[in-house]
Amino acid sequence: MSNEPLLSVSGLSVTLRGRPVLSDVSFDVGPHEVIGLIGANGAGKTTLMRACLGLIDHRGHSSLADLPPQQRSKMAAWMPQAREIAWPVTVETLVMLGRIPHLDARQRPSQADCDAVDQVLKAMGLEEFRQRTATRLSGGEQARALLARAMAQDTPLLMADEPIAGLDPAHQISTMQSFARLAQAGRSVIVSLHDLGLAARHCTRLIVLDKGRITADGAPGDVLTPDLIRDTFGITAWYENTDQGPVFQPLEVLE
Repeated sequence: MSNEPLLSVSGLSVTLRGRPVLSDVSFDVGPHEVIGLIGANGAGKTTLMRACLGLIDHRGHSSLADLPPQQRSKMAAWMPQAREIAWPVTVETLVMLGRIPHLDARQRPSQADCDAVDQVLKAMGLEEFRQRTATRLSGGEQARALLARAMAQDTPLLMADEPIAGLDPAHQISTMQSFARLAQAGRSVIVSLHDLGLAARHCTRLIVLDKGRITADGAPGDVLTPDLIRDTFGITAWYENTDQGPVFQPLEVLE
């Protein structure tokens, strides 16, 4: 893996329906990172991820948005917040769709494509659902299948918008652990989260958005200060580095 950033963003601004949503956002993403994008509802997290991918109009620069679509699909995978499975295909077929950027001109999966799908199904605990019709899965199971599709794309960067929302605690933790394994292998993940406890434990870096601007960017222990938690989320919280790792617990809403 080269030392070049997987994503470089500078001066990114977005206006939607005449209202500024993002203002002058800049950051780089290198390999081996699990970046938690956090902030209150309406802070601009989804808009930022979509603008970085060139899915909405923006001002400023995103290295991904500047790429042709085919090349972009080999650099970054995207799991949007909306979880819609349009066709009643098997879970295996759904996940194989993530391999489309890698298929040859005949669009036939190779053994390498099949191996990649097998690996992701195992990582996401979906092996027993392989031949299940994806549209008949529960909401949480569909979320895991869609995330598996994005992971099967095998890109240097994975961007996921609230991928653990609606998952039970075990699958929330295992999903974050899967992201950590991707980072250990040299890839990186940007994931928007509302669960600050999971963000504190599993992210290597947090980017905080507030009113469309980055207000903090750094290691969780440096970012999740009492002042930031008060000003950004309007709460108090308990944060401690324990023998079992960092623990963050929201406590009270400030009046």
